[in-house]
Amino acid sequence: MKFSMQDIISKRLGGINFGKEDKIYKFEKIKRAKREAIKKFPKKELIDLGVGEPDERADDSIINALKEEVVKKSSRFYADNGIDEFKNAASTYMKDRFRVTLDPDKEINHSIGSKSALALLPYTLINPGDFTLMTVPGYPVTGTITQYLGGHVFNLPLTPKNSFLPDLDSIPEDVLKKTKILYLNYPNNPTGQLAPKKFFNKVVSFAKENNIAVIQDAAYIELTYGEKQESFLSVPGAKDVGVEIHSLSKSFNMTGWRIAFVCGNELIIKAFATVKDNNDSGQFVPIQKAAVYALKHPELIDATRKKYNRRLIALTNILTGLGFSVTGSKGTFFLYFEIPKGTSKGRHFNNAGDFCDFLIREKLISSVPWDDAGHFLRFSATFEAENERTETNILKEIENRLSEENFIFE
Repeated sequence: MKFSMQDIISKRLGGINFGKEDKIYKFEKIKRAKREAIKKFPKKELIDLGVGEPDERADDSIINALKEEVVKKSSRFYADNGIDEFKNAASTYMKDRFRVTLDPDKEINHSIGSKSALALLPYTLINPGDFTLMTVPGYPVTGTITQYLGGHVFNLPLTPKNSFLPDLDSIPEDVLKKTKILYLNYPNNPTGQLAPKKFFNKVVSFAKENNIAVIQDAAYIELTYGEKQESFLSVPGAKDVGVEIHSLSKSFNMTGWRIAFVCGNELIIKAFATVKDNNDSGQFVPIQKAAVYALKHPELIDATRKKYNRRLIALTNILTGLGFSVTGSKGTFFLYFEIPKGTSKGRHFNNAGDFCDFLIREKLISSVPWDDAGHFLRFSATFEAENERTETNILKEIENRLSEENFIFE
């Protein structure tokens, strides 16, 4: 038999068809459109409103904390399931910021970023044939790994009609009986909306009635404007049914540092630690210690929060002034809004992908399309600007470029 690596690739990745598909995924389409637009208009700057990560680096004090630790000989060791200092800092942070009491030894474990946690948690709960309930649009990792493990995904659409909250009463009984995980993400990426405590109370009851574990991804919980997002774990009974993931990536501008923590139900945390122990040897200790410093100084978030709020309000005003219907962002650094039907010049948009492509190629404004639950676009307030004056100029340029069109919405 002739050797063929194509025959060996796992079926979960497509098996013999892996790498042969002609399908172009949306982020690759965006990259191609950006390259072509820049080539076509070399003297016009592309404004990137599609970046999903902070535009600034971590504060100098956090970087200095890393520098102090990285030169120590003791830093060379594995961290395994995390250092006690980080777990203790996370416990104090949760108590001070969200009135949540956690045992640092049994109810907290660090993770190499929230993405890693979302990828590993299905291993603790999913057997072949089990279901994970995923909110859409959203971050798909937990659902993807569920399918890798032989499980299934049932999508719960987030729409303006349901206040961007999943309709838990819409789940078919046969799915509910096989469901192991309910994935939530509030403040929500990409809608920018919050979950009220009343909804979290309903989630706890729902989880207990149906024997379902809850994974609440709270990566943006410190980036809220006006009202605050309650921690899921602050709701009575929440620790009985689930865990919450907290990340330093967005709030402390530490995306590439890859540091987060999972907290909540003791048994899930123990199972997570077991799976994690067989996947990695822990995040670099100096990074954990720099994260300890950050968690002890939440005031460092204030300037970042103020900047994103200012930019989101400006983007909302620009869009509403042009006729767009925009639900203002209450959290994250994203603005999520429904696309127009077309323009008075005869352009027609079948979906958000079409509109995204149009903005890149014709206006040199990049964004991210979402066609999972309606046709929506996501703008990010993380565009790079040296100062507020530059920021104002960029926003004015966005307004000027969009104002060249008369958008049609009916």
